[in-house]
Amino acid sequence: QVQLVESGGGLVQPGGSLRLSCTASGNIASNYVTGWYRQAPGKQRELIALMSASGITNSVDSLKGRFTISLDNAKNTVYLQMNSLKPEDTAVYYCYLNYMGRGYWGQGTQVTVSS
Repeated sequence: QVQLVESGGGLVQPGGSLRLSCTASGNIASNYVTGWYRQAPGKQRELIALMSASGITNSVDSLKGRFTISLDNAKNTVYLQMNSLKPEDTAVYYCYLNYMGRGYWGQGTQVTVSS
Protein backbone atom coordinates (compact mmCIF):
# COMPACT_ATOMS: atom_id res chain seq x y z
CA GLN A 1 0.00 0.00 0.00
CA VAL A 2 1.29 3.43 -0.95
CA GLN A 3 0.66 6.47 1.20
CA LEU A 4 1.35 10.07 0.28
CA VAL A 5 1.93 12.77 2.88
CA GLU A 6 1.94 16.38 1.78
CA SER A 7 3.23 19.48 3.50
CA GLY A 8 4.05 23.10 2.79
CA GLY A 9 0.70 24.72 2.12
CA GLY A 10 -0.52 27.87 3.80
CA LEU A 11 -1.38 31.51 3.40
CA VAL A 12 0.88 33.67 1.25
CA GLN A 13 0.62 37.17 -0.14
CA PRO A 14 0.38 37.79 -3.88
CA GLY A 15 3.83 37.63 -5.43
CA GLY A 16 5.09 35.30 -2.73
CA SER A 17 6.45 31.78 -2.95
CA LEU A 18 5.73 28.40 -1.42
CA ARG A 19 7.26 24.97 -1.75
CA LEU A 20 5.07 21.92 -1.40
CA SER A 21 6.47 18.52 -0.53
CA CYS A 22 4.99 15.08 -0.88
CA THR A 23 6.64 11.96 0.49
CA ALA A 24 5.58 8.50 -0.58
CA SER A 25 5.82 5.55 1.75
CA GLY A 26 5.36 1.92 0.91
CA ASN A 27 7.04 -0.56 -1.35
CA ILE A 28 7.82 1.55 -4.43
CA ALA A 29 10.36 0.68 -7.06
CA SER A 30 11.87 3.29 -9.37
CA ASN A 31 9.28 3.06 -12.13
CA TYR A 32 6.57 5.40 -10.98
CA VAL A 33 5.09 8.68 -12.13
CA THR A 34 4.30 11.36 -9.58
CA GLY A 35 3.19 14.95 -9.58
CA TRP A 36 0.72 17.60 -8.58
CA TYR A 37 -2.87 18.60 -9.27
CA ARG A 38 -4.97 21.35 -7.80
CA GLN A 39 -8.65 22.04 -7.29
CA ALA A 40 -10.03 25.52 -6.79
CA PRO A 41 -13.47 26.06 -5.23
CA GLY A 42 -16.21 25.23 -7.70
CA LYS A 43 -13.76 23.96 -10.32
CA GLN A 44 -12.54 20.59 -11.52
CA ARG A 45 -9.23 19.18 -10.40
CA GLU A 46 -6.54 20.17 -12.88
CA LEU A 47 -3.07 18.93 -13.68
CA ILE A 48 -0.08 21.05 -12.76
CA ALA A 49 2.84 18.76 -13.57
CA LEU A 50 3.87 15.11 -13.63
CA MET A 51 7.35 13.67 -13.40
CA SER A 52 8.61 10.13 -13.90
CA ALA A 53 11.21 8.60 -11.63
CA SER A 54 13.60 8.83 -14.59
CA GLY A 55 13.09 12.58 -14.78
CA ILE A 56 10.73 13.01 -17.71
CA THR A 57 8.40 15.92 -17.01
CA ASN A 58 5.00 16.90 -18.32
CA SER A 59 3.91 20.36 -17.19
CA VAL A 60 1.00 22.61 -18.01
CA ASP A 61 2.30 25.39 -20.26
CA SER A 62 0.41 28.16 -18.48
CA LEU A 63 2.18 27.42 -15.18
CA LYS A 64 5.67 26.48 -16.40
CA GLY A 65 7.20 29.89 -15.80
CA ARG A 66 6.10 30.06 -12.17
CA PHE A 67 5.74 26.46 -10.97
CA THR A 68 8.57 23.94 -11.00
CA ILE A 69 8.37 20.26 -10.17
CA SER A 70 11.35 18.32 -8.87
CA LEU A 71 11.96 14.86 -7.48
CA ASP A 72 14.30 13.35 -4.92
CA ASN A 73 14.25 9.64 -5.69
CA ALA A 74 16.30 8.74 -2.65
CA LYS A 75 13.67 10.29 -0.39
CA ASN A 76 10.64 9.29 -2.52
CA THR A 77 9.71 12.96 -2.33
CA VAL A 78 8.30 15.21 -5.02
CA TYR A 79 8.35 18.98 -4.66
CA LEU A 80 6.43 21.82 -6.22
CA GLN A 81 8.13 25.20 -6.09
CA MET A 82 5.59 27.95 -6.67
CA ASN A 83 6.74 31.50 -7.33
CA SER A 84 4.98 34.76 -8.14
CA LEU A 85 1.78 33.41 -6.67
CA LYS A 86 -1.52 34.98 -7.64
CA PRO A 87 -4.92 34.97 -5.93
CA GLU A 88 -6.19 32.66 -8.68
CA ASP A 89 -3.66 30.05 -7.53
CA THR A 90 -5.75 29.59 -4.39
CA ALA A 91 -6.75 25.94 -4.31
CA VAL A 92 -6.27 22.62 -2.59
CA TYR A 93 -3.12 21.06 -4.00
CA TYR A 94 -2.96 17.29 -4.31
CA CYS A 95 0.00 15.03 -4.72
CA TYR A 96 -0.46 12.09 -7.09
CA LEU A 97 1.50 8.93 -7.71
CA ASN A 98 0.94 6.19 -10.24
CA TYR A 99 2.69 2.91 -9.58
CA MET A 100 2.09 -0.40 -11.31
CA GLY A 101 -0.96 1.06 -13.03
CA ARG A 102 -2.64 2.19 -9.84
CA GLY A 103 -3.14 5.80 -8.83
CA TYR A 104 -2.76 7.19 -5.33
CA TRP A 105 -3.68 10.62 -3.96
CA GLY A 106 -2.45 12.65 -1.06
CA GLN A 107 -4.87 14.22 1.38
CA GLY A 108 -4.46 17.66 -0.13
CA THR A 109 -2.92 20.82 1.23
CA GLN A 110 -4.59 24.23 1.12
CA VAL A 111 -2.80 27.10 -0.57
CA THR A 112 -4.37 30.52 -0.13
CA VAL A 113 -2.98 33.55 -1.91
CA SER A 114 -4.37 36.71 -0.39
CA SER A 115 -3.31 40.07 0.96
